[in-house]
Amino acid sequence: MFDFFGVLIPFLFIHIICDFYLQPDSWVEAKKAHTYRSPELYFHSLLHGVGLILPAMVLGIDWRSTVCLVVIVAVTHFVIDLWKVTTPKGGKLAYFVIDQALHVLVLVAIAFHVTDGASIEAVLTHEHFSDGVLVVFAYLLILKPTSIVIGAVLGKYPIENSAEDTSVNANTSVNVDTMEANDAAADPVTAVAKVTTASPVNAGATNVSGLVAGGELIGYLERLLILTFTLVGSYAAVGFVLAAKSIFRFGELNQSANRSMTEYVLIGSLLSVVITTLIGAVVSLGLGIKLK
Repeated sequence: MFDFFGVLIPFLFIHIICDFYLQPDSWVEAKKAHTYRSPELYFHSLLHGVGLILPAMVLGIDWRSTVCLVVIVAVTHFVIDLWKVTTPKGGKLAYFVIDQALHVLVLVAIAFHVTDGASIEAVLTHEHFSDGVLVVFAYLLILKPTSIVIGAVLGKYPIENSAEDTSVNANTSVNVDTMEANDAAADPVTAVAKVTTASPVNAGATNVSGLVAGGELIGYLERLLILTFTLVGSYAAVGFVLAAKSIFRFGELNQSANRSMTEYVLIGSLLSVVITTLIGAVVSLGLGIKLK
């Protein structure tokens, strides 16, 4: 009897190679332009099926099962990709995630079949399953939930205008609660910039625009790096991440005469670091990793 993860991991490896490294950009564009009439769609789907022959041979799967495996993977991959390229918003991140999740579910189902119907209990009791769940839980926790927590804390501290700006901004109320929650929580500087660049006092200043939801992505990436470095015990790298972000943000803070803005950014950044580091420390203890 085959081990479930021993079958699934090679299958996932082939999927990643075929879907991301053996698929030229020209194939992607051709599939979008011609959908089911695109030869590239058929070649790509067939490649996924044929690619699994190698791990099937290594695992010792009989040839009849291997042929069925090739057909099932090729057909399901064709159907899923056809759905994605014919969907008007198929190029968005959400559809990409759904597309990949469906492909993985197909491979999971095949792995269950190859392992002679390995029970859910056998998978749940695998020696590394609980560790994997704990790590995934930690990464999920530092993204949106942490953003909400930081946003809630910062919402108690409205950004006040400096004395010389009060007369100009009499009709402009700057409060964290009025900002977009994602940007405010994920990266305080971006959230503040949205308000300050729109205020009358900055009308004569250079208008510097940023990426839409760029602050949110910066915050997510920062916490992902901090958690990863914490779990592997590379605490010096955490300091490097913070130093790099501080250098890039120094210009924005240096141009601001509003002290409350600087304090707002500092509180948000420190909250992000503290929460992520604490989660990393707890998970490390749960995994039996000794903290240095």
